Amino acid sequence: MSPVTFVGAGPGAADLLTVRATRLLAEADLVLYPGTYLDPDVLGHCSPAADLVDTQGLDLDQILAHLVDGQRAGRRVLRLVSGDPSLYSALTEQTRRLDAASVPWTVVPGVPAYAAAAARIGRELTVPLIAQSVVLTRTQARSTAMPSAESLTAFAATGATLVLHLAITRVRELLAEVEPSYGPDCPAAVVHRASQPEELVLIGTVADLADKVEEAGLRQAAVILVGRALAREGGDSFLYDPARDRSLRA
Repeated sequence: MSPVTFVGAGPGAADLLTVRATRLLAEADLVLYPGTYLDPDVLGHCSPAADLVDTQGLDLDQILAHLVDGQRAGRRVLRLVSGDPSLYSALTEQTRRLDAASVPWTVVPGVPAYAAAAARIGRELTVPLIAQSVVLTRTQARSTAMPSAESLTAFAATGATLVLHLAITRVRELLAEVEPSYGPDCPAAVVHRASQPEELVLIGTVADLADKVEEAGLRQAAVILVGRALAREGGDSFLYDPARDRSLRA
């Protein structure tokens, strides 16, 4: 029997799925999808004969029942997750339960939302001499507690480019928290529903971005980016330096 397949649905656009993902969607008999974050056009890749289950109103046990029962019935079961399964997808708790039920599973990556957001604003998140690290994180509100060592203040102190997921409702207090490290004039941006028809891009600074977010009334499905790398200033990569000895491969 086929394993349950977890597939990254990308940031939302139906044409930002991988070729493998679209093939698997077309072959699936049962597709579970996150209706809150997914552009319905993505489901256009599914077979008309497939059963489609929106998981936004289901708890973990109900989702697992669909996955396990479907796979044991010999159906090709596909679990769509928004973005990429490696980030905030609940992959770990679902696959632990599938292991306990002796149900095989596999994972297909997708385009992560932060990558789509960076592409939309035309920015590289790692710029020589400015930032060579990216911190992908979230904050706690009505959600799972954050590990005690992973404070936003500590991450901001590194000067890395910050990407905040699941944090748009707290944007004002979060920007105030990072301002001492980045400064009020540091570039910042919000991309709401990147690549989807409802996409909205807000460009500003640490000092004024919260005003723009609140004026737009954004409450979910947005990525916040903060860092000096967004200014498109900095040095040049040694990789392409004319003085580099290209006879060496390492």
